[in-house]
This record gives sequence, structure tokens and C-alpha cells, in this order.
Amino acid sequence: MMSASKIKIIQSLAKKKYRQKYNLFVVEGIKSIKEFIFSNFSIKSIYSTVPISFLKEYQYQIISTEELRKISFLTTPHDALALLEIPSNKIEAISGIQLVLDEIQDPGNLGTIIRLADWYGIKQILCSKGTTDAYNPKTVQAAMGSLSRVNVVYTDIYNVLSHSKIPILGTDMKGENLYTTNLPENFYIVMGNEGNGVSKEMKTLCNQTLTIPRFGLEQKTESLNVAMSTGIILSEFFSRNEKLKIKKI
Repeated sequence: MMSASKIKIIQSLAKKKYRQKYNLFVVEGIKSIKEFIFSNFSIKSIYSTVPISFLKEYQYQIISTEELRKISFLTTPHDALALLEIPSNKIEAISGIQLVLDEIQDPGNLGTIIRLADWYGIKQILCSKGTTDAYNPKTVQAAMGSLSRVNVVYTDIYNVLSHSKIPILGTDMKGENLYTTNLPENFYIVMGNEGNGVSKEMKTLCNQTLTIPRFGLEQKTESLNVAMSTGIILSEFFSRNEKLKIKKI
């Protein structure tokens, strides 16, 4: 049986200040938990309503469905929940396309972008300090285990990029056409806030600004979701790379 104090601590992890206080975050679902088990993350405890085949009995605690409902952040809880330590991530040297997030506010968008990065083999995302927390339960759920493979670093992105030796590309509704513009082999791509786009400060560092053109006849769609835009840009970049590989063969 779980103690009332333990339940209270886990429930408090819905808020960033308590995640920081305890240096813990929550991962839900056996499939996602398994991905973190085979990663560099440190798992503090695992609670499950069913036996977990790939773990020893002493590695997790069986709890009731009612107890899981109390500690889960999902409307319909999965069968297991784990507490993990929040890592102290540092910037690593990465080549190719590098994602930079400038004040992204929606946890679901961030989680989707992390999953996109993982899909395309991008190992690192640089986030402004004002970007929503990667360890928010909604972000972790949207990332679906990809957070275990992507190095998400919160930093002063202006300071980091102001010393960059590779091109910095911004995104804007009035930029250059993504599909007709030459893209460098290595570059930073800055994705801006959902409502305001890339900040004025970050725009001063951009060597180029890209836009995803609208093709509809009426062209009344105001904008694209930032996660959707990230997916389109990554797809275009990697599509070009694949075509270049084919030409070289």
C-alpha cells in the first residue's frame, strides 16, 4: 500500500516548482517506462497494477487501480507509473540540423517536437529558459519515450547562438520559401513562440528566415502549429539529404 505522503509528493509533481524541489518527474505506461529503463536516466521507483515481465519483482511495487488513479495525471491511467530523476543536461557538439526552441509554451507542442527530433535522429534540442518544461507530465506523455533519447537543454539561447560558427535560420510567415531555398549542411533552425513567433532578439542573429508557403487557392489559413511546422522543415531537410545520397551512388 502506498503511503499518503508518497501519494501527495507524486501528485505535487504536476507543478514545475515541486518537480524542481524533489528533482523528479513522472513517466506513465509500461512501454514508455521500458524506454527509460534502457537509457541513462535514473529511475527512483516504479508502481504498477500488473506484473512487469522485463523487471524483477523487487524492482517495482504492485499497487491497486485506485491508488494508480490517485497518482496518475491521465484521465484514463495506464497500468504503471515511474518516478525518475531530472538529469542535468549539458550542451553537446552536434552536426547537421540543430533545433532551437524560442519560448515554446504548449507542453503538447514540445513533446511532439521531441518525438519528431527522435524520429529524425536529432539528439539534442536547445530551449530558451522561458520554454515550457520538458518534464511536464503533458510533455512527457506527448514525447512517448523519445525524451529518453533526446538531450533537451535549457540555456540562454541568444548567448549560445551569438557565438555560433554555423548558420542560424529563423522561421517566419514572411521568410524565404522553404522548398526553393538552399539549405546549409549544418545549421541551427529557430522555432518561435506559438503566438509571437521568433523573438526580435533572436531574429537579429538569423542569417536567413524560412517560411512554409501556402498552396491552397484561398490561402486563408493564418498559420501552422509550431510542432507541425517543425515536422515539415525536418522532412524537407532530410528528404534533400536522402536525394543527395542517391545521386552520389
